[in-house]
Amino acid sequence: MKIFKKAQWIWVEKEAGEDEYAEFYPRLNIAPKAEEKIICRISCDGDYTLFINGAYVASNQYGDFEHYKIYDEIDVTPFLHAGENAVKILVWHFGRDFQRYKAAQAGVIFEFVKQNARKSAAGEAEGEIVAVSSDDKTPCRKSATYKSGYKKTITNQLGFSFLYDARKENEPENLRNAVAVDKQCAFFPRPVNKLTVESRAEAETVKAEGNYYIIDLKKETVGLPVLEFVSQTEQKITVLWGEDLQEGHVRGKIGGRDFSYEYVAKKGENRYVNYMLRVGCRYLEIFCENEITLRYAGVLPQNYCAEPSGLREKLCFPSPVDQQIYDLCYRTLELCLMEHYVDTPWREQCLYAFDSRNQALCGYYAFKDGNAPYARANFKLMSEDRRDDKLLSICYPCGTDLTIPSFSLHYVIEMKEYAEHTGDFSLFREAYPVICGVIDAFMKKRKNGLAMKFEGKNHWNFYDWSSYAEGKLGADEKEESDLFINCLFILALNSLEYLCKNGGEAFLYGGVAEETRARTAETFWNETDKAFSVTAGKREYTVLGNALAVLSGVAGETQSDRVKALCEKIAGANSEEEKQTGAALKECSLAMKAFKYDALLLCDEARYTNAVLNEIRADYQKMLNAGATSVWETVAGAKDFDNAGSLCHGWNALPIYYYSRLLQKRK
Repeated sequence: MKIFKKAQWIWVEKEAGEDEYAEFYPRLNIAPKAEEKIICRISCDGDYTLFINGAYVASNQYGDFEHYKIYDEIDVTPFLHAGENAVKILVWHFGRDFQRYKAAQAGVIFEFVKQNARKSAAGEAEGEIVAVSSDDKTPCRKSATYKSGYKKTITNQLGFSFLYDARKENEPENLRNAVAVDKQCAFFPRPVNKLTVESRAEAETVKAEGNYYIIDLKKETVGLPVLEFVSQTEQKITVLWGEDLQEGHVRGKIGGRDFSYEYVAKKGENRYVNYMLRVGCRYLEIFCENEITLRYAGVLPQNYCAEPSGLREKLCFPSPVDQQIYDLCYRTLELCLMEHYVDTPWREQCLYAFDSRNQALCGYYAFKDGNAPYARANFKLMSEDRRDDKLLSICYPCGTDLTIPSFSLHYVIEMKEYAEHTGDFSLFREAYPVICGVIDAFMKKRKNGLAMKFEGKNHWNFYDWSSYAEGKLGADEKEESDLFINCLFILALNSLEYLCKNGGEAFLYGGVAEETRARTAETFWNETDKAFSVTAGKREYTVLGNALAVLSGVAGETQSDRVKALCEKIAGANSEEEKQTGAALKECSLAMKAFKYDALLLCDEARYTNAVLNEIRADYQKMLNAGATSVWETVAGAKDFDNAGSLCHGWNALPIYYYSRLLQKRK
């Protein structure tokens, strides 16, 4: 089926600025018959909201690339009546590169088509007729209410906030014809379901002092901003959102981050919803120039409706706290499902290769059928990323020239895990050239049989938020080898070999893993301290590095004395002498404990099961005791990262995986 048969990419002008809003008013005169459906197909650069006859219909463009352009297909029949229908398409063009958006030519393309469900004599469904489509005669204008060119940035990941001026809602339309613009895109249908918009979240006003309010949504919530109030004057209102209160205020401005939007009120009734900016928060803080009568401030929750697998009911939880931890993690997974996996709904809303690995791994057990189509769509989007160095960008889609090389290796590993859990190797075959490109990028830099870190300010050699592993963001690190990158390189090679063997593609790197394993073992092992150091010749010992050495085979055979002794140290059995002399292992962050636990369970599952479960309980009980309604980014909570720590982070839902693996067996 050919889509957009008569449609053109259009905009209000030939050239567009950053942070620009445009409105399009196609004339839709239609009278659908009983057997007909009217479908709107639409795609844009940035985001859109579709209204018909004053009602909200749909919004939210899927994040994409020009060569992998996603369109939505929306049944608009219930919103139409016979005759002239008032259609409005609001489009928000970002125009500046961010970590979750790659700047491109502004534009929107759409068509409304009649689809007849009646069968022809041959038994085929009859074709479709284009009712109206975007072209250079489509009436349009720049938005009167949204301020174009405002360019108020929330974070470098989230992008722009907004200013809405309700005083201009009834201004004359002053429409003009649209301009056809040059966008060369390859179209693909949205690979996942659209999110559902629910009724207003519960919101309690916990402070109201004249022109100042604090709103509590009772729990971490993800959704669309809503305001409803009465104002006796025209005035500017600022709304901050955040995950917690500190010293009586919302944690909404942190360093250069500004979690706020602005609304210019008209006199009288004000009712407003923004269907394009999604916020993750628990609290709102509202500053008004003059007193208002506040009726509601909060969000319309938006959810990707993944069904539970039913596995929770089959688990034998030893204590009530295990049930609480499981449920806390499950809710966190739900909050971090948007068009794609997101790391944190509050601060970034970005798709990362490592974060998504943990989220997908948990989702295979938490959700019905492993939520496999959703996972596939995420990994497909990653594979459409393009960089000259053949590594994958830090996020997807991404306009920032930044990559975490280790995350490209995690991508290969998560592709293997996806195939293992779903049996689907078709995605691997599609992404095979991209995966080989990643491995080739590391092969190109190998020296003396070892993988090397990447130099250049656009390469962040990050592994974990822990000792010796954070790398130097924005710095030009020297090209050298370390334990982390070599172990991950081996694991990626092993994953690719598995995928090739079962997916019918050629494995081109025979012997490389074996050579790297041997060279890594002899380079980073310290015989005196009986541990692997992050850097050769130094005493930089970490749980993560040594766990990866066990999992990659660098430490030796699984049941060898060396591996057994290492796992004792990984489990926390450092001696007092080791602690005093600097030979003890530095702990890893919550998200990387997957590798710690996997190493222990690989060595001796019976021996270490209780240790794994008890450590999970100790870490997550801290969050429960603090009243958490979702899982934190780190055990330090909000105070981490110079007070920018997230209180909802999908990569730490790992207890779902380990409970599913360990407690199901014990029933």
